[in-house]
Amino acid sequence: MKSAQAQKLKGPKAQRRGGLPRLASVVLLVIVCAITFPDVLQTSHSPQASPRRIISLIPAVTEMLFAMNAGDLVVGVSSFDRYPPEVAKRERVGALLDPDVERILSLKPDLVVVYGTQKELITRLERAGVARFDYQHAGLADITVTIRRLGQRIGRADEADRLAAGIERDISAIRTQVAGRPRPKTALLFDREPGSLRGMYASAGIGFMHDMLEVAGGADAFGDLKRQSLQLSSETLLARAPEVIIELQTTEGWPPDRIARELAVWKALPAVPAVRTGRVHIIADDRLSIPGPRVAEGARILARVLHPEVRVDRGASNADRYDGYIRYVGSEERTDAGHLLGLGRKSR
Repeated sequence: MKSAQAQKLKGPKAQRRGGLPRLASVVLLVIVCAITFPDVLQTSHSPQASPRRIISLIPAVTEMLFAMNAGDLVVGVSSFDRYPPEVAKRERVGALLDPDVERILSLKPDLVVVYGTQKELITRLERAGVARFDYQHAGLADITVTIRRLGQRIGRADEADRLAAGIERDISAIRTQVAGRPRPKTALLFDREPGSLRGMYASAGIGFMHDMLEVAGGADAFGDLKRQSLQLSSETLLARAPEVIIELQTTEGWPPDRIARELAVWKALPAVPAVRTGRVHIIADDRLSIPGPRVAEGARILARVLHPEVRVDRGASNADRYDGYIRYVGSEERTDAGHLLGLGRKSR
């Protein structure tokens, strides 16, 4: 199934912003399209031998494979994979809307990780006798479910369980650290037209982004809408009156000077409480857009933004692999993987 949002990716919207690829928006909209199904996960009925050549068309699953020390099995990845850096050495085989079936088959995989919506690709894999792992998820809790099931499928159950348990401990720790604090009404955006407040898309009351926001101690401004996302207008923002606005962007193509220019656009809505009090932030960090093993780090970044008065400590899991501290440099905040700036005065 291709949603209306997925269809839009083929048009001019996918190529705006001075020719830079719309990676963050494409990835996030793809995620929205992929989580509209009730079944969390399905595996193919092919024989369940441990694979030796895996292709992953889902960036989140690619990260899971590497995080459970199965990166040596990965021979192909999607067009949108950027992390870990080792993926640069893997073959690119397309993505949700444009999988390169011939290229996939030429790599002779014995397991292909696909979206459950890729019906044509699934049919071709079945004809070729290639096993598959059908990926679908709904919320934050489903990430660790997927990690464990993926680990069982590829013969890395122990590694997967350690990884998933560490993520769960970290998320629980974040909840504890922000417990009892005021929960600011927050709009979590993942797309808009550059230089304007048109074409805005925000997370709503279902999905891993909504769940991360809740874990981090925020109240979703659109949490009463039981859907993954919605398109916003300026009038809707004025009516909802968020106390905090957070925009998520990819690291690629979003240096601090560009973020500063885009933050200035929000001054057109001074009646919105978040704008009036200087609590508008743009976070350029892929950990908040990929529902994979770094998701606890994404929630920690949100918590540091929403509750700067609280020290949100990093967890013990994956400490050597993922560094999630935010470092403050003057009026600018940085993460190791990206940049974060706030509009106007800091709320600390």
